[in-house]
Formats: sequence, C-alpha cells, structure tokens
Amino acid sequence: MFCTASTILEDTLKEKIVDAINVAVSGKNSFLAILKKNIETVLSEDLDETTADIDKRLEELQTELIQKANSKEAYDNIVNEIYRLRDLRQETLSRNALRQDKRDRIAEMTDFLNMQTGGITEFDDKLVRKLVEKAIVYDDRLVVEFKSGLEIEVNL
Repeated sequence: MFCTASTILEDTLKEKIVDAINVAVSGKNSFLAILKKNIETVLSEDLDETTADIDKRLEELQTELIQKANSKEAYDNIVNEIYRLRDLRQETLSRNALRQDKRDRIAEMTDFLNMQTGGITEFDDKLVRKLVEKAIVYDDRLVVEFKSGLEIEVNL
C-alpha cells in the first residue's frame, strides 16, 4: 500500500548530481590516476582473448565432419564439439566487447576531466547521460556511479 523507498525532489537530485560531477572535476588528478590504474590492471587490451585458435580448430572440425559424413561414419561427437567451440567463440567475443566498451567509457571520462577547467554550474542532461550510469538515493546521501566505474558520494 505504501512505498517506503527513499525519494528526492528532481531539482535536488539534479543539484546533487552537478555536485558529484564537480567533485570529480575538482579532484580530477586523483580520479585520473584511478582511471588510468583501472585501464592498466583490469581492462588492459592484453587481457583480450583471441579467437584465432578457436577458429582454426573449428575449421579442422568442419573438414573432419565433411569427411565423416561423406564416408557415412558417426559424427555426433564432432558436431557437439563444433557447437561447444562456437559458444566459446561467442562468449570470448562478448567479453572482449564488454572490455572495449569499458575502456571507451573510461577514455570518455578521462577526456571530460582533462577538458574541464572549472566546475559546471547547472545541470546538463546530455552531459549527465554521457557520464552517469546511475544515481542511488539513500536517506542521507546520494551515490553517483559514473559509466567509467567511478563512484562519488554526496550528502543530502
């Protein structure tokens, strides 16, 4: 019957999001160091997995499948392995795409912080949509999570 979730007026929310962005801008040197560390440790392109070995093995299995089918031999195990490798290839491509997306978001945040010479004075919907992933409202504070993974807490 009654909603017990924390609420906040829209104008207050906008003001606090601007405050969080300004905290990021004012502490940009430390935040830039954090972003750089994130890129180097978790999101390094060296961690991207290649599908070359999977593709090569798929090609071999497909050739073997054709040979077995032509000679009327059983090939169920080969088909199962092909399906497994296709799934593995897709998962690998998805993980790599997610890492690249995260790198792009961090680069976007880094560019924004580098370009800012001062704080922002009013809410800009385009900027917020570009930088902010979500804002979580608590009774006494607001946590703004940026798309780069950076989180800033602002008191209400």
